[in-house]
Amino acid sequence: MGAPVIGRFAPSPTGPLHAGSLVAALASWLDARALHGRWLVRIEDVDTPRCVPGMDQVILQQLAALGLIADEPPLAQSTRGAAYQAALDRLLAAGAAYPCGCSRRDIERALAAAGQPRQRFHAAVYPGTCRSGLHGRSPRAWRLRTERAGAGGAADQRVDWFDRRLGAQHQNVSREVGDFVLRRADGLWAYQLAVVVDDAAQQVTHVVRGEDLADNTARQILLQRALGLPTPAYLHTPLVLGRDGHKLSKQNGAAALDLRDPVRTLQAAAAVLGLPRLDAPTPQAWLQQAVPAWAGIMRDR
Repeated sequence: MGAPVIGRFAPSPTGPLHAGSLVAALASWLDARALHGRWLVRIEDVDTPRCVPGMDQVILQQLAALGLIADEPPLAQSTRGAAYQAALDRLLAAGAAYPCGCSRRDIERALAAAGQPRQRFHAAVYPGTCRSGLHGRSPRAWRLRTERAGAGGAADQRVDWFDRRLGAQHQNVSREVGDFVLRRADGLWAYQLAVVVDDAAQQVTHVVRGEDLADNTARQILLQRALGLPTPAYLHTPLVLGRDGHKLSKQNGAAALDLRDPVRTLQAAAAVLGLPRLDAPTPQAWLQQAVPAWAGIMRDR
């Protein structure tokens, strides 16, 4: 027998759940249950300045009202600093990470000098300024070294991976992202490192999350390889769009879930996932029907 399936939903407590976040929560719950596995909730509060006090409890109450209850007490990233430091220390000792003294302006100047100005709406690709040392600067952040030694010297890191909904994916992390941050200049842990360390610690085998996070996957796989950690199976769900055509989010004023009719709220999320309409008197009864419906959809893919 293989390892038991463990899925997870990992909201950030920056505001209540909305229609978009419920799609990911429901899909992750259904996927774990359809695979006869366990479902966890992780509170991703590593970016503490953006978190709202008490919002983690609001989110848990919203999930409970919809019948989505975790099989273990939630894990909060804000309690995991020692684990993240241990992972960074391992990367530093292996030469896979290094301190960086560059400010954002330094990076943009270096790119402009190299004839590679940052494109609008795109993150700047780090030019590797501090790979060879700080050159008298003080460390501000710590980065993963994305290039690797090949027969002819440094080689790009192209990562090929498979998404259970989107199919075959790839990204050249060295060229499209560059050496990315593991610990920020303000001392906070970067999302990429925290999620990789926590998925491994919680033995997560199946990651189901919104399609907007698919771009992070190649970076996380690089980190998993550098730390000798397993790579979960990935599935990225469709996004719910706001009236402006952009992803529905807390930043563009997404309304909190309407829980006056929980079954109707679940039906709306299920429709985004391609499930047929299911009618039931309670969320629990509706979820019981939704599990085989999800299993059927996944079998057809």
